[in-house]
Amino acid sequence: MTRPETVRPDSNRPAPRILLAGDHFVRNSLLADALHRALGPLGTEPQFGELTLPWPLEPFGKVAEVDEASDVEDTLIAALDGVEVCVTQMGPFTERVLAAAPDLRLIVVCRGGPVNVNAAAARARGVRVCFAPGRNAAATAEFTVGLILSALRRIPEAHHSLAADGRWDASHYTYENCGLELEDAPVGLIGYGAVGSRVARVLSAFGAEVEVYDPYVRGDVHGMRAGSLEALLARSRVLTLHARLTPESRHLIGARELALLPRGAVLVNAARGGLLDTEALCDALDSGQLRAAALDTYEQEPPPPGSRLFRTPHLLMTPHVAGASRAVAQKAARIAAAEVARHVRGEPLAHAL
Repeated sequence: MTRPETVRPDSNRPAPRILLAGDHFVRNSLLADALHRALGPLGTEPQFGELTLPWPLEPFGKVAEVDEASDVEDTLIAALDGVEVCVTQMGPFTERVLAAAPDLRLIVVCRGGPVNVNAAAARARGVRVCFAPGRNAAATAEFTVGLILSALRRIPEAHHSLAADGRWDASHYTYENCGLELEDAPVGLIGYGAVGSRVARVLSAFGAEVEVYDPYVRGDVHGMRAGSLEALLARSRVLTLHARLTPESRHLIGARELALLPRGAVLVNAARGGLLDTEALCDALDSGQLRAAALDTYEQEPPPPGSRLFRTPHLLMTPHVAGASRAVAQKAARIAAAEVARHVRGEPLAHAL
């Protein structure tokens, strides 16, 4: 049996020009350190350029035809002059940007999905696109469990009454106001991917009765598998969302679905804001159909100043930070650097579209 030949870099090949288009989370210094370790000694040293994008100090959004990107098309075009490889998290690789970068051959996106890249336009120009699957799964799962516990036990309200108001509010201990436990609680999970599966395992360890709805996942799950979304909702004292946002899943949970939950249920969404109908959520909290809710993501980010969300009771809100940990940024840099090293050495990419 013949061993496959190892593809080695061509020492006569010009050094690739690599643009590090990091931001204030996946920093260029992290990318540079990871690249130096991954590339090791080469016949020719790559040339690095740097561009720092404003996220998260400025929110991402839709830029031309791509989603969740920094609005810096002109700046990115100028920085891509002569660049073969770009490593980024929020760079807006629109058709316009790709058309202005004829030397570009690889885009490495430091996130779980390259929604900021026009994949069809990249493919048409022979530009490979790869990404960093699972980079923030552990962080998001941990944060989600934190949101569930905070909403169930009303931890933020107890903190605020003592720390902000200076009141020792004994009403938090009354039967009417004290929270619920996870042990023996029926918890419904919608979506069983990298995050949802981790959350299911942790909740099972708490003794929760976990039930999963995900028509796209086959095989065993932690807990029971629901036969339908309606069946899951009817049994869930706690509902947590982990589905991807697609045209089909937008407003997956609206007024009809919230009405199917047992009265006094708790809802958590650290996936994508568009999965949930915001007005229906506020109605359910106002009426008491929901006991509490915790959101890390929103239909509009950030929510506008006059949003009804800010006036709705028993709603815990965080500013889309579930996936933010130092380990996530470091892991994203390592995954991205490994892909660049494969490209430079002529090896197959591990996470290419």
